Amino acid sequence: MMPKVSDIKFPGGCKTLPEGFWSAVDVWIQKPHVVNKRLCGAKETERKEVNAEELLHGPLADLSQDVLSLLSSGVSPAQTHQQDKPWCSTVRTFIPKVNSYGTSLHKEVVLRDFARQQVTFFPLEEDAEGQVSLKKSNIYQIQLCSQDCEDWSLELHVLTPGAWFSDGVAYPKLPWLSSDLLPKLVRWATECKSSEFKSTLSLLPVEKYSLVYQQLKDKYKAMVKVWPEVTDPEKFVYEDVAIATYLLVLWAEERAEKGLAGRQSFVDLGCGNGLLVHILTNEGHPGKGIDVRRRKIWDTYGPRTVLEEKAITPSESFLFPGADWLIGNHSDELTPWIPVIAARSSYSCRYFVLPCCFFDFYGKYQRRQCKKSQYKEYIDFITEVSQVSGFNTEEDCLRIPSTKRVCLVGKSRSYQLRDEAEAERRRAHYVQRRQTIPGVTIQWSVIGNDGHCCHGNADSDRTPRSSWGAGFQPRDKVEMVRNCAALPRDFVDGVVLQVANALLGMTVDDGGGSSADWNRGGSLSVSEVAGLLEQETLQLLKKECGGLQTLLKNNHQVFRVEGGRVYIRDWRDRKSSRADTKRKPVAPGALKTRPCWFHTHHLQGCPLQAEHCAFAHGPDDLRPSTRPLKKMKNDAS
Repeated sequence: MMPKVSDIKFPGGCKTLPEGFWSAVDVWIQKPHVVNKRLCGAKETERKEVNAEELLHGPLADLSQDVLSLLSSGVSPAQTHQQDKPWCSTVRTFIPKVNSYGTSLHKEVVLRDFARQQVTFFPLEEDAEGQVSLKKSNIYQIQLCSQDCEDWSLELHVLTPGAWFSDGVAYPKLPWLSSDLLPKLVRWATECKSSEFKSTLSLLPVEKYSLVYQQLKDKYKAMVKVWPEVTDPEKFVYEDVAIATYLLVLWAEERAEKGLAGRQSFVDLGCGNGLLVHILTNEGHPGKGIDVRRRKIWDTYGPRTVLEEKAITPSESFLFPGADWLIGNHSDELTPWIPVIAARSSYSCRYFVLPCCFFDFYGKYQRRQCKKSQYKEYIDFITEVSQVSGFNTEEDCLRIPSTKRVCLVGKSRSYQLRDEAEAERRRAHYVQRRQTIPGVTIQWSVIGNDGHCCHGNADSDRTPRSSWGAGFQPRDKVEMVRNCAALPRDFVDGVVLQVANALLGMTVDDGGGSSADWNRGGSLSVSEVAGLLEQETLQLLKKECGGLQTLLKNNHQVFRVEGGRVYIRDWRDRKSSRADTKRKPVAPGALKTRPCWFHTHHLQGCPLQAEHCAFAHGPDDLRPSTRPLKKMKNDAS
């Protein structure tokens, strides 16, 4: 056998083996990027069943008889004779995030041996002349071992551990295989979960995606430094770069498939910050974005990026017969309408939608099943809308920093152009069935000879001048603040004082030291805190995003919320006063701009001296704030 480098045991009573082992191996072979973060992915090709003779004809031709005998060890000659081709051979090509290898590709032959429950990896290297040879120093094997189908373990074997070569990308360090890869394999094999959704980037060539993403990331990363919005710049910039990459590669593949010369045009409905529109425009695709509310960052893009501030209501006024693609990127209440609008705009119009918040045509989406996750159920609903609208609907999973990363793509129709009138009747009937507003009817479409939809009252019994989007509620022009920040100050102060007094009344002696001299109170769960408040107060908090817990976290000066429990914050305690890693440090201009709650309300005052406290100890210590005031909805005229 190859020398054993390390092993790891499975938890007792594991019921998923040996099948789970092969599921875990498939993850490592097909999706190595989930554990090796320097890879973008891998491509597996040339799958075939082979025997020893076939193995020695090809890239493994210089495989020694000693190594070949190691592969065949552990199984009786009778078993070997029964299997003419005992190995399943594939070739895996690595796709690095950053290509530092030039034109050469890093590949390896993967041998799965189902009888011996082992998989062996044979790395290949390519010289300057393009000749491929076996990289013998990095041959390794992963084995599933057991005692009478109990006490399962994974073993890592390496042919020449002392000669192992690492470049940190395709060839990680040998200890990494033991410390990172083996535990991951055990976890995957134990869980043995099948995802509700498709694999990531299943509709695209991953190698092209990786190349384009790296180019766009380098080109637009400066946006992070000049981001004027209050949202997290890194999340939004890199997420939109990844979505733009997906669309650019998808459209490039479409042009190649259909022989299109020009670049596809687009309209982004509910474009938000407009960065996706900006990137797609800069990369040569004509288009525009529309959103109900203008963002500050729009002014930084320049005249080439076309962004319009207007409310979108599904109707004949918002059809786009000249657009090749409609985009819905976290488009909220517009999400279910986008396949419908695309279908009615023209027979050739396609769409891409990335659902996030759960909306139906005329309000919030109501769950109908409990066997699926809410997210899966909603994706299935939008898929149904797309199919009823007449699209051959494809699902994919984006590689973005978000939990909501499943997208739907409608690239072609499931019916012929001559059947457009019948397809429109199905669409109208489906939307009408989901309508809950009494006295409002859905307008059908009159189909022209060119396949474009002209919306009007096709039937005399329809309500005159009605709109097929009547009853739809676009979002408000001014964004509603629902994070407890717009609650009356007296109300918030009253809740804070009530909760703090309850905690301080639970005085806990924590065992001495100077900390015991100052009353830090006890702790309560969030649900226990809710039990202290009146029903009217709780009802008001329920209207806010996050409710009571958000209010407590907003009052960071007074409370520490950790693990679902609420504590009084002691600013002397490093653990208590340590800022959340996601919280921005206090700007110098914000120091002493608010009164110290403990100085005013705590019986023993603030535990810190005035010069060490970030908050004002009395009126004489208070400084005017230099930060601009936020515009709330109820302040807007």
